[in-house]
Amino acid sequence: MLIVRDLKCSYGHIQALSGINFKVNQSDIVTLIGNNGAGKSTTLNAICGIAPKVSGEVVFRGRRIEKLSSDRIISLGICQVPEGRRIFPLLTVEENLMMGAYLRKDYKEMLKDMKMIYNLFPVLNKMKSRLGGELSGGEQQMLAIGRGLMANPELLLLDEPSLGLAPFLVKEIYEIIKEINSSGTTILLVEQNAKLALQIATKGYVMEKGRIVLQGYGKELLTNKEVRKIYLGEN
Repeated sequence: MLIVRDLKCSYGHIQALSGINFKVNQSDIVTLIGNNGAGKSTTLNAICGIAPKVSGEVVFRGRRIEKLSSDRIISLGICQVPEGRRIFPLLTVEENLMMGAYLRKDYKEMLKDMKMIYNLFPVLNKMKSRLGGELSGGEQQMLAIGRGLMANPELLLLDEPSLGLAPFLVKEIYEIIKEINSSGTTILLVEQNAKLALQIATKGYVMEKGRIVLQGYGKELLTNKEVRKIYLGEN
């Protein structure tokens, strides 16, 4: 579904990505793990057309998209749920969800998707008239994921969905991510919580300083001695 070839990105004189290569197959959950500053979020931003000075190739369903505008990329079927949630605090839950569908014109299908999201996140259904800024961190994360799903993406990019959440909420969010994937949405997941990410991932890539230094199946990386030591805190 997605092929990234020799992707480079810089912020001024800082090289954030130094020629990375990876692919995402349809129906997979693929994760990028690594420490802060490894280039994980920059990778997602480059795919979505919102990172500066990008070179290399990003191919989605056989079409190069690295030169396209971000709204065009969304219309092709890629949507990102950004780090930190970034919901609209002064809009209601329902208005936030509708903002995710701003490029769509299939109103009846949008309403079906809204119902699906309320079934997926029952707590949002109870709070549809509340302002986004009044929700807890976990509820805002659910809202951000729901807003992303309202774009009806084939490929959903999730940036640190567990960030700042209590452990019981992290577990709930990850169960929902698996459910979204099982319903047919392919997922590219960026996480610092390597153990959680690799447990659900079909394939994983380890990033360090703008490079991919290790790759393998999710379960394979979970047993890798270097990964266990550096990213799982085990000896």
